[in-house]
Amino acid sequence: MSTPATHTPEPAARRRGLDLRLDRFRGLATAIVVFAALLLVVDLISAGPLSYFDISFLSSGGATLALAAVGQTIVILSGGFDLSAGAVLSLVNVVLATTMDPTDFEASIVLWTAVGIGVGMLVGAFNGFFIAFVRLQPIVVTLSTMFIIQGITLLILDKPGGFVSPSLGGFYLGDLVPGWIPMPIALLFAVGLFWMWLKRTRFGTALYAVGSDPNAAAAAGLRVDWTRFAVYVVAGGFYGLGGVFISAQTGSGDPLVGNPLLLSIFAAVVVGGTRLGGGRGGPIGSIFGAYILMIVVNILLVLNVSAYYSTIAEGLILLLAVLAGSISRGSTLAHQIRGAWTRFGAWRAGTLPSQIGGGDRRLAMTDVARPESRTQAMPSLWSRHGETLRFALPAYAALVLVIIVTQVWLGNAILNWTYWNSIVVLSSFLAILALGQGTVILTGGLDLSVPWTIGFCGILLAGMVQGSDAALVYALPVVLLVAVGIGLVNGLGIVWLGLSPIVVTLATNGMLQGAALIYSGGTPAGFSSPLLRWFMTAKVLGITPVVYFMVVFVIFSVIFLSRTSFGRRVYGIGNGLRVAQLSGIAVGRTLVGVYVLSAVCAALVGILLTGFSGQASLGMGDDYLLPSIAVVVVGGALITGGRGHYLGMLGGVLLLTALQTLLAGTTLPYATRAIIYGVVVLGAVIALRDRRELS
Repeated sequence: MSTPATHTPEPAARRRGLDLRLDRFRGLATAIVVFAALLLVVDLISAGPLSYFDISFLSSGGATLALAAVGQTIVILSGGFDLSAGAVLSLVNVVLATTMDPTDFEASIVLWTAVGIGVGMLVGAFNGFFIAFVRLQPIVVTLSTMFIIQGITLLILDKPGGFVSPSLGGFYLGDLVPGWIPMPIALLFAVGLFWMWLKRTRFGTALYAVGSDPNAAAAAGLRVDWTRFAVYVVAGGFYGLGGVFISAQTGSGDPLVGNPLLLSIFAAVVVGGTRLGGGRGGPIGSIFGAYILMIVVNILLVLNVSAYYSTIAEGLILLLAVLAGSISRGSTLAHQIRGAWTRFGAWRAGTLPSQIGGGDRRLAMTDVARPESRTQAMPSLWSRHGETLRFALPAYAALVLVIIVTQVWLGNAILNWTYWNSIVVLSSFLAILALGQGTVILTGGLDLSVPWTIGFCGILLAGMVQGSDAALVYALPVVLLVAVGIGLVNGLGIVWLGLSPIVVTLATNGMLQGAALIYSGGTPAGFSSPLLRWFMTAKVLGITPVVYFMVVFVIFSVIFLSRTSFGRRVYGIGNGLRVAQLSGIAVGRTLVGVYVLSAVCAALVGILLTGFSGQASLGMGDDYLLPSIAVVVVGGALITGGRGHYLGMLGGVLLLTALQTLLAGTTLPYATRAIIYGVVVLGAVIALRDRRELS
């Protein structure tokens, strides 16, 4: 007699299927509920019920962010990141503003929309080629592209101006059905329909498969490389459409119009329910997420809360949304809570290893007599340090070439001590950042909070010192303690909450920007103390005092990373997080220490920059994000962690500083510096990558 096959009861199967569907659309449903609740709040705090004009105004105010968030969502669904989104918005805006005929007030809507989308798709194809076919890390490629595009944008239009035909604004900001349907809502509805069709195509299926597990997708016969390439092209098209819309809103060009939107774009995607890492979510939720952020900012303004708090609110929303989407029994936070409770119980019971006596429990080692004569010769320098030299020496070789070109082009360089003194002084900022950012990269992370850590700490110091040497006694420790706090926020968010370093440090950067605006009131006041100014600009025996400091700093950095237990733990984590954990490395404490070190180094740069220029300014750290990564990569470090040496990073610092000095002596525009930085980073990553990045 055969045994009847067991099967799940039909009601239970239906219930499980319903649970899966609810889990699948939980993020979208939550975003819709929050959006509806915020609309109700707006209605309650407004003078009267929401009118058609109010709805039209709100719809146009969030459309640019929503369109950019749709493109970013498609990238994140594939498991990638795109830091170039804001730069593409700016590029499309200036292209339209500089190529439209100022006398043409009835320009073709279809033509210029196609131009904007096409520009975005070209940038997306550039990103996609290096990510999909050259197999570079998305973060490095899109960050480099961001700076290249910003440089190109400034070359096209270096200040606000230009002309965008009023017909573009009349179309995109008008009504599809007068008095009933605003055009921005119709546009986003059309985008939603396009996505519903796209996700049911072969590309849509491959998109989710690649984001969930690229190896499984490849085993199933999907073209992972072509899918990733198409992802960035499609995303670039949406950025381009966002650039067209913002051009219709402004009626002119602004080379910086898209830069502030990067944090908001990521926040909108996460608030909309898309999971960072890929495989779950969708653009519809991101559209609602964009409007949630916009309404929150509008509510703050209605309540007379300063606009300076907007980036703080966006950063907090991003962190809370990511945390809410990741909470589960198996999450890092849940694991940390259970571990802390277990350690507390062991402490109460007196069973912690530190509470148990018994003397020295280390393994006994048998003494082995050393032979009087060595049978083997000492390994050669190359055999002991061959890999380090192979990846670090190219930076120094390129440095020599740049110095020779400087001598030939400008003259009076090689034998001019003033030139070398200037190179060291100018490179001091990047040399300090190289230790902090380089240590983060060695663990496989990235610190995007560097710009406003520099800016906030510099503004804080200038505001406390107010030109007084005596105030330095307490101002310097306070600023450095603030930096330690910033590093702790980053490190604990990554270690304890299990959040992505990119998300945590990007959110921290936005919150620090808001904090700097609030502290300074939008206009930083105060000046560097004379002593700090002397330290950065005076001469002692013909040498600037900071040069003596940098000699000590370089020696310390080399010993710190290569000769201490902390440095060895950093390399261990970079070569394999799980292996490091199983090897007994205190991974959590080490990672927190790494981000504290990065923040302290950034704060030190903010202090020195304040002394160098005599005062602090908003955005004083903006020019140091890509260079802080560039010098590490150009110096031979592996962007995914585990490989690199500080002396190689120092070579990258000297190379980029010498290159910057050479460019400053030519007639090339300032914007070319950003382009060259981006190209140098891409070239270095391609030239110095190894087999781990190709697998």
